[in-house]
Amino acid sequence: MEPKRIFGLRKNVFWLGIVSLINDFSSEMVYSVMPAFLTVVLGAPAVLVGFLEGFADALASVLKIYFGWLSDKLGKRKSLAVSGYTLSVATRWFLAMVVGFWQVFLLRAIDRIGKGLRDSPRDALIAESVDRHELGKSFGYHRAMDTVGAMLGPLTAAFLLPIFLNDYRLIFQVAFLAGIFAVLSFIFVRDVPRPKAAENVQLSERFSFSLKPFSGVFKRYILAVFIFGLGSMPITLILLKTQEAGLGSAFMPLIYFISSFTFVLFAIPAGKLADKIGDRKLIILGFIMAILSYFNFAYFSSLASVIAGFVTFGLYSAMTDGVQRALASKLVPDNRLAAGQGFLNAAIGFSSLLAGVIGGGIWTVWGSDAAFLYGLVMMIIGLLTFIGLNSHGKEL
Repeated sequence: MEPKRIFGLRKNVFWLGIVSLINDFSSEMVYSVMPAFLTVVLGAPAVLVGFLEGFADALASVLKIYFGWLSDKLGKRKSLAVSGYTLSVATRWFLAMVVGFWQVFLLRAIDRIGKGLRDSPRDALIAESVDRHELGKSFGYHRAMDTVGAMLGPLTAAFLLPIFLNDYRLIFQVAFLAGIFAVLSFIFVRDVPRPKAAENVQLSERFSFSLKPFSGVFKRYILAVFIFGLGSMPITLILLKTQEAGLGSAFMPLIYFISSFTFVLFAIPAGKLADKIGDRKLIILGFIMAILSYFNFAYFSSLASVIAGFVTFGLYSAMTDGVQRALASKLVPDNRLAAGQGFLNAAIGFSSLLAGVIGGGIWTVWGSDAAFLYGLVMMIIGLLTFIGLNSHGKEL
Protein backbone atom coordinates (compact mmCIF):
# COMPACT_ATOMS: atom_id res chain seq x y z
CA MET A 1 0.00 0.00 0.00
CA GLU A 2 1.35 3.41 -1.00
CA PRO A 3 2.23 5.49 2.09
CA LYS A 4 0.19 8.65 2.62
CA ARG A 5 1.67 11.78 1.11
CA ILE A 6 1.44 15.49 1.82
CA PHE A 7 1.49 17.68 -1.30
CA GLY A 8 2.98 14.75 -3.20
CA LEU A 9 5.80 14.26 -0.68
CA ARG A 10 6.45 11.44 1.77
CA LYS A 11 5.41 12.49 5.28
CA ASN A 12 8.94 12.32 6.67
CA VAL A 13 10.26 14.51 3.86
CA PHE A 14 7.45 17.05 4.27
CA TRP A 15 7.88 17.39 8.03
CA LEU A 16 11.68 17.47 7.90
CA GLY A 17 11.29 20.35 5.48
CA ILE A 18 9.04 22.13 7.99
CA VAL A 19 11.61 21.48 10.73
CA SER A 20 14.36 23.08 8.63
CA LEU A 21 12.17 26.01 7.60
CA ILE A 22 11.31 26.91 11.21
CA ASN A 23 14.81 26.27 12.53
CA ASP A 24 16.46 28.39 9.85
CA PHE A 25 13.87 31.11 10.39
CA SER A 26 14.88 31.06 14.06
CA SER A 27 18.65 30.83 13.55
CA GLU A 28 18.84 33.49 10.83
CA MET A 29 16.92 35.91 13.05
CA VAL A 30 19.86 35.57 15.42
CA TYR A 31 22.75 35.58 12.99
CA SER A 32 21.48 38.39 10.80
CA VAL A 33 21.90 40.73 13.80
CA MET A 34 24.87 38.95 15.40
CA PRO A 35 27.63 41.07 13.72
CA ALA A 36 25.98 44.26 15.02
CA PHE A 37 25.42 42.73 18.47
CA LEU A 38 29.05 41.67 18.73
CA THR A 39 30.56 44.93 17.55
CA VAL A 40 28.09 47.50 18.90
CA VAL A 41 26.88 45.93 22.15
CA LEU A 42 29.87 43.78 23.15
CA GLY A 43 32.59 45.84 21.47
CA ALA A 44 34.22 42.90 19.65
CA PRO A 45 36.62 43.79 16.77
CA ALA A 46 35.70 42.73 13.23
CA VAL A 47 38.56 40.23 13.04
CA LEU A 48 37.06 38.25 15.93
CA VAL A 49 33.67 38.22 14.21
CA GLY A 50 35.27 36.64 11.14
CA PHE A 51 37.24 34.15 13.22
CA LEU A 52 34.09 33.14 15.10
CA GLU A 53 32.22 32.21 11.94
CA GLY A 54 35.19 30.43 10.37
CA PHE A 55 35.86 28.37 13.48
CA ALA A 56 32.17 27.52 13.92
CA ASP A 57 31.74 26.31 10.35
CA ALA A 58 34.94 24.25 10.47
CA LEU A 59 33.82 22.60 13.71
CA ALA A 60 30.43 21.69 12.22
CA SER A 61 32.09 20.23 9.11
CA VAL A 62 34.32 17.91 11.16
CA LEU A 63 31.46 16.78 13.40
CA LYS A 64 29.19 15.98 10.46
CA ILE A 65 31.60 13.18 9.53
CA TYR A 66 31.76 11.79 13.07
CA PHE A 67 28.05 11.91 13.79
CA GLY A 68 27.27 10.49 10.36
CA TRP A 69 29.47 7.51 11.26
CA LEU A 70 27.82 7.27 14.69
CA SER A 71 24.34 7.34 13.15
CA ASP A 72 25.25 4.45 10.84
CA LYS A 73 26.89 2.54 13.69
CA LEU A 74 23.90 2.88 16.04
CA GLY A 75 21.24 2.73 13.35
CA LYS A 76 19.74 5.94 14.81
CA ARG A 77 18.52 8.84 12.71
CA LYS A 78 15.64 10.70 14.39
CA SER A 79 17.00 10.73 17.95
CA LEU A 80 20.36 12.17 16.87
CA ALA A 81 18.69 14.76 14.66
CA VAL A 82 16.32 15.82 17.46
CA SER A 83 19.24 16.10 19.88
CA GLY A 84 21.15 18.30 17.43
CA TYR A 85 18.25 20.65 16.79
CA THR A 86 17.48 20.87 20.52
CA LEU A 87 21.08 21.76 21.33
CA SER A 88 21.18 24.53 18.73
CA VAL A 89 17.80 25.99 19.74
CA ALA A 90 18.80 26.06 23.43
CA THR A 91 21.81 28.29 22.71
CA ARG A 92 19.51 31.06 21.45
CA TRP A 93 17.97 31.52 24.88
CA PHE A 94 21.37 31.77 26.56
CA LEU A 95 22.56 34.31 23.97
CA ALA A 96 20.14 36.77 25.55
CA MET A 97 22.21 36.57 28.77
CA VAL A 98 25.77 36.98 27.49
CA VAL A 99 27.95 39.86 28.60
CA GLY A 100 31.19 39.05 26.78
CA PHE A 101 32.52 37.83 23.42
CA TRP A 102 33.92 34.60 24.86
CA GLN A 103 30.41 33.58 25.94
CA VAL A 104 29.11 34.12 22.41
CA PHE A 105 32.06 32.12 21.10
CA LEU A 106 31.18 29.21 23.42
CA LEU A 107 27.49 29.28 22.52
CA ARG A 108 28.24 29.51 18.81
CA ALA A 109 30.49 26.46 19.15
CA ILE A 110 27.71 24.56 20.94
CA ASP A 111 25.27 25.61 18.23
CA ARG A 112 27.61 24.21 15.54
CA ILE A 113 28.00 21.00 17.54
CA GLY A 114 24.24 20.73 17.27
CA LYS A 115 24.42 21.28 13.52
CA GLY A 116 27.16 18.68 13.17
CA LEU A 117 25.06 16.28 15.21
CA ARG A 118 21.85 16.66 13.22
CA ASP A 119 22.68 17.20 9.55
CA SER A 120 24.07 13.81 8.47
CA PRO A 121 21.43 11.68 10.28
CA ARG A 122 18.68 13.96 8.96
CA ASP A 123 19.90 13.73 5.36
CA ALA A 124 20.20 9.95 5.73
CA LEU A 125 16.64 9.79 7.04
CA ILE A 126 15.40 11.73 4.01
CA ALA A 127 17.20 9.29 1.70
CA GLU A 128 15.78 6.28 3.55
CA SER A 129 12.23 7.67 3.44
CA VAL A 130 11.89 7.72 -0.36
CA ASP A 131 12.54 5.60 -3.42
CA ARG A 132 15.62 6.38 -5.51
CA HIS A 133 13.55 8.00 -8.25
CA GLU A 134 12.28 10.61 -5.76
CA LEU A 135 15.57 11.60 -4.17
CA GLY A 136 16.14 14.70 -6.27
CA LYS A 137 12.68 16.09 -5.67
CA SER A 138 12.82 15.28 -1.95
CA PHE A 139 16.20 16.88 -1.31
CA GLY A 140 15.23 19.81 -3.53
CA TYR A 141 12.13 20.41 -1.43
CA HIS A 142 14.09 20.18 1.80
CA ARG A 143 16.77 22.64 0.67
CA ALA A 144 14.07 25.01 -0.60
CA MET A 145 12.31 25.01 2.79
CA ASP A 146 15.66 25.62 4.48
CA THR A 147 16.22 28.66 2.27
CA VAL A 148 12.69 30.01 2.80
CA GLY A 149 13.39 30.04 6.52
CA ALA A 150 16.76 31.70 5.93
CA MET A 151 15.01 34.42 3.91
CA LEU A 152 12.19 35.10 6.35
CA GLY A 153 14.34 35.14 9.49
CA PRO A 154 16.39 38.28 8.67
CA LEU A 155 13.29 40.06 7.33
CA THR A 156 11.48 39.37 10.61
CA ALA A 157 14.48 40.52 12.64
CA ALA A 158 14.66 43.74 10.61
CA PHE A 159 10.94 44.31 11.25
CA LEU A 160 11.10 43.58 14.99
CA LEU A 161 14.32 45.38 15.86
CA PRO A 162 12.85 48.93 15.69
CA ILE A 163 9.81 47.74 17.64
CA PHE A 164 12.12 46.31 20.32
CA LEU A 165 14.10 49.59 20.37
CA ASN A 166 17.21 47.78 19.05
CA ASP A 167 17.22 45.35 21.96
CA TYR A 168 19.04 42.42 20.35
CA ARG A 169 18.43 40.20 23.37
CA LEU A 170 14.67 40.28 22.76
CA ILE A 171 15.34 39.10 19.19
CA PHE A 172 17.28 36.13 20.62
CA GLN A 173 14.38 35.25 22.92
CA VAL A 174 11.84 35.37 20.08
CA ALA A 175 14.16 33.20 17.98
CA PHE A 176 14.37 30.68 20.83
CA LEU A 177 10.57 30.45 21.07
CA ALA A 178 10.31 29.95 17.31
CA GLY A 179 12.99 27.24 17.45
CA ILE A 180 10.94 25.25 19.96
CA PHE A 181 8.34 24.69 17.23
CA ALA A 182 11.04 23.26 14.97
CA VAL A 183 11.87 20.62 17.59
CA LEU A 184 8.18 19.90 18.26
CA SER A 185 7.62 19.25 14.55
CA PHE A 186 9.64 16.06 14.95
CA ILE A 187 6.53 14.52 16.53
CA PHE A 188 5.37 13.81 12.98
CA VAL A 189 8.68 12.26 11.82
CA ARG A 190 9.27 8.52 12.05
CA ASP A 191 12.44 6.46 11.84
CA VAL A 192 12.58 4.09 8.87
CA PRO A 193 13.19 0.46 9.91
CA ARG A 194 16.57 -0.77 8.67
CA PRO A 195 16.85 -4.01 6.69
CA LYS A 196 18.13 -6.81 8.89
CA ALA A 197 21.14 -7.23 6.64
CA ALA A 198 22.24 -3.71 7.56
CA GLU A 199 21.79 -4.08 11.32
CA ASN A 200 24.94 -4.15 13.44
CA VAL A 201 27.20 -4.23 10.37
CA GLN A 202 29.55 -1.58 11.72
CA LEU A 203 29.46 -2.20 15.47
CA SER A 204 33.09 -3.31 15.52
CA GLU A 205 34.36 -0.62 13.16
CA ARG A 206 36.26 2.27 14.69
CA PHE A 207 35.70 5.85 13.65
CA SER A 208 38.07 7.27 11.07
CA PHE A 209 38.24 10.34 8.86
CA SER A 210 39.45 8.08 6.06
CA LEU A 211 37.43 7.56 2.88
CA LYS A 212 39.00 4.11 2.48
CA PRO A 213 35.77 2.14 3.19
CA PHE A 214 33.98 3.95 0.33
CA SER A 215 34.00 3.16 -3.36
CA GLY A 216 36.41 4.81 -5.77
CA VAL A 217 33.63 6.63 -7.58
CA PHE A 218 32.40 8.18 -4.30
CA LYS A 219 35.93 9.30 -3.44
CA ARG A 220 36.31 10.96 -6.84
CA TYR A 221 32.89 12.55 -6.42
CA ILE A 222 33.91 14.09 -3.08
CA LEU A 223 37.18 15.28 -4.64
CA ALA A 224 35.33 16.97 -7.51
CA VAL A 225 32.90 18.68 -5.14
CA PHE A 226 35.78 19.86 -2.95
CA ILE A 227 37.80 21.27 -5.86
CA PHE A 228 34.78 23.03 -7.30
CA GLY A 229 33.95 24.41 -3.86
CA LEU A 230 37.42 25.97 -3.59
CA GLY A 231 36.27 28.43 -6.25
CA SER A 232 32.79 29.05 -4.85
CA MET A 233 33.27 31.96 -2.47
CA PRO A 234 30.73 32.59 0.32
CA ILE A 235 27.73 34.66 -0.71
CA THR A 236 28.61 37.27 1.94
CA LEU A 237 31.85 37.98 0.05
CA ILE A 238 30.27 37.93 -3.39
CA LEU A 239 27.72 40.52 -2.24
CA LEU A 240 30.50 43.10 -2.10
CA LYS A 241 30.32 43.12 -5.90
CA THR A 242 27.10 45.15 -5.60
CA GLN A 243 29.13 48.14 -4.42
CA GLU A 244 31.05 48.14 -7.69
CA ALA A 245 27.71 48.42 -9.49
CA GLY A 246 27.01 51.65 -7.64
CA LEU A 247 24.67 50.17 -5.05
CA GLY A 248 24.97 51.12 -1.40
CA SER A 249 25.19 48.64 1.46
CA ALA A 250 21.46 49.02 2.05
CA PHE A 251 20.78 47.20 -1.23
CA MET A 252 22.79 44.10 -0.30
CA PRO A 253 19.89 42.38 1.49
CA LEU A 254 17.70 42.94 -1.59
CA ILE A 255 20.27 41.39 -3.93
CA TYR A 256 20.73 38.49 -1.51
CA PHE A 257 16.94 38.07 -1.47
CA ILE A 258 16.87 37.91 -5.28
CA SER A 259 19.45 35.11 -5.32
CA SER A 260 17.69 33.20 -2.52
CA PHE A 261 14.29 33.61 -4.16
CA THR A 262 15.71 32.20 -7.40
CA PHE A 263 16.94 29.19 -5.42
CA VAL A 264 13.57 28.62 -3.75
CA LEU A 265 11.71 29.00 -7.04
CA PHE A 266 13.79 26.44 -8.92
CA ALA A 267 15.03 23.97 -6.26
CA ILE A 268 12.05 21.60 -6.43
CA PRO A 269 11.69 21.69 -10.26
CA ALA A 270 15.45 21.10 -10.51
CA GLY A 271 15.17 18.10 -8.19
CA LYS A 272 12.35 16.65 -10.28
CA LEU A 273 14.38 17.20 -13.44
CA ALA A 274 17.34 15.41 -11.85
CA ASP A 275 15.10 12.42 -11.13
CA LYS A 276 14.19 12.33 -14.84
CA ILE A 277 17.46 13.01 -16.63
CA GLY A 278 19.96 11.96 -13.96
CA ASP A 279 21.70 13.71 -11.08
CA ARG A 280 25.03 13.92 -12.90
CA LYS A 281 23.67 15.86 -15.86
CA LEU A 282 21.92 18.41 -13.68
CA ILE A 283 24.97 18.93 -11.45
CA ILE A 284 27.06 19.57 -14.57
CA LEU A 285 24.49 22.12 -15.72
CA GLY A 286 24.52 23.71 -12.28
CA PHE A 287 28.31 23.94 -12.28
CA ILE A 288 28.13 25.65 -15.66
CA MET A 289 25.65 28.18 -14.22
CA ALA A 290 28.13 29.04 -11.45
CA ILE A 291 30.94 29.44 -13.98
CA LEU A 292 28.78 31.77 -16.09
CA SER A 293 27.91 33.74 -12.96
CA TYR A 294 31.58 34.22 -12.04
CA PHE A 295 32.49 35.10 -15.63
CA ASN A 296 29.81 37.78 -15.46
CA PHE A 297 31.13 39.12 -12.14
CA ALA A 298 34.75 39.12 -13.39
CA TYR A 299 34.15 41.07 -16.60
CA PHE A 300 31.03 43.19 -16.05
CA SER A 301 30.01 45.62 -13.32
CA SER A 302 26.76 47.20 -14.51
CA LEU A 303 23.66 46.92 -12.33
CA ALA A 304 21.90 44.64 -14.82
CA SER A 305 24.88 42.31 -15.14
CA VAL A 306 25.31 42.06 -11.36
CA ILE A 307 21.64 41.19 -10.89
CA ALA A 308 21.91 38.64 -13.71
CA GLY A 309 24.98 37.20 -12.01
CA PHE A 310 23.15 36.66 -8.73
CA VAL A 311 20.14 35.12 -10.49
CA THR A 312 22.48 32.73 -12.31
CA PHE A 313 24.21 31.93 -9.02
CA GLY A 314 20.80 31.16 -7.50
CA LEU A 315 20.15 28.75 -10.37
CA TYR A 316 23.49 27.05 -9.66
CA SER A 317 22.49 26.53 -6.03
CA ALA A 318 19.05 25.21 -7.00
CA MET A 319 20.58 22.71 -9.42
CA THR A 320 23.24 21.39 -7.06
CA ASP A 321 22.46 21.88 -3.37
CA GLY A 322 19.87 19.13 -3.02
CA VAL A 323 20.93 17.08 -6.04
CA GLN A 324 24.48 16.61 -4.69
CA ARG A 325 22.99 15.07 -1.54
CA ALA A 326 20.73 12.85 -3.62
CA LEU A 327 23.67 11.61 -5.68
CA ALA A 328 25.80 10.96 -2.58
CA SER A 329 23.05 8.73 -1.17
CA LYS A 330 23.17 6.63 -4.34
CA LEU A 331 26.94 6.19 -4.32
CA VAL A 332 27.25 4.70 -0.83
CA PRO A 333 25.90 1.46 0.67
CA ASP A 334 22.88 1.67 2.96
CA ASN A 335 24.95 0.99 6.07
CA ARG A 336 27.14 4.04 5.35
CA LEU A 337 24.40 6.44 4.29
CA ALA A 338 24.83 9.05 7.03
CA ALA A 339 28.64 8.85 6.93
CA GLY A 340 28.53 9.51 3.18
CA GLN A 341 26.38 12.59 3.74
CA GLY A 342 28.81 13.67 6.44
CA PHE A 343 31.78 13.53 4.08
CA LEU A 344 29.85 15.42 1.40
CA ASN A 345 28.80 18.14 3.85
CA ALA A 346 32.35 18.39 5.19
CA ALA A 347 33.81 18.71 1.67
CA ILE A 348 31.38 21.53 0.91
CA GLY A 349 31.99 23.22 4.26
CA PHE A 350 35.79 23.12 4.24
CA SER A 351 36.06 24.15 0.60
CA SER A 352 33.73 27.09 1.25
CA LEU A 353 35.84 28.15 4.21
CA LEU A 354 39.06 27.97 2.15
CA ALA A 355 37.40 29.74 -0.78
CA GLY A 356 36.41 32.57 1.54
CA VAL A 357 39.94 32.91 2.93
CA ILE A 358 41.76 32.58 -0.42
CA GLY A 359 39.21 34.52 -2.47
CA GLY A 360 38.94 37.22 0.19
CA GLY A 361 42.73 37.56 0.29
CA ILE A 362 42.96 37.89 -3.49
CA TRP A 363 40.08 40.38 -3.47
CA THR A 364 41.84 42.52 -0.84
CA VAL A 365 45.21 42.58 -2.65
CA TRP A 366 44.31 42.51 -6.35
CA GLY A 367 40.60 43.33 -6.48
CA SER A 368 37.34 41.53 -7.21
CA ASP A 369 38.13 40.69 -10.86
CA ALA A 370 41.17 38.64 -9.81
CA ALA A 371 39.16 36.90 -7.09
CA PHE A 372 36.46 35.86 -9.53
CA LEU A 373 39.05 34.70 -12.07
CA TYR A 374 40.56 32.51 -9.34
CA GLY A 375 37.09 31.14 -8.66
CA LEU A 376 36.56 30.50 -12.37
CA VAL A 377 39.76 28.46 -12.66
CA MET A 378 38.95 26.27 -9.63
CA MET A 379 35.35 25.77 -10.78
CA ILE A 380 36.44 24.70 -14.25
CA ILE A 381 38.93 22.21 -12.75
CA GLY A 382 36.18 20.91 -10.46
CA LEU A 383 33.76 20.58 -13.38
CA LEU A 384 36.30 18.66 -15.47
CA THR A 385 37.06 16.39 -12.50
CA PHE A 386 33.36 15.69 -12.07
CA ILE A 387 32.87 14.99 -15.78
CA GLY A 388 35.83 12.62 -15.61
CA LEU A 389 33.97 10.41 -13.14
CA ASN A 390 32.33 8.53 -15.99
CA SER A 391 35.67 7.67 -17.53
CA HIS A 392 35.95 5.08 -14.77
CA GLY A 393 33.04 3.09 -16.11
CA LYS A 394 30.28 3.89 -13.64
CA GLU A 395 27.36 6.00 -14.85
CA LEU A 396 26.12 8.36 -12.17
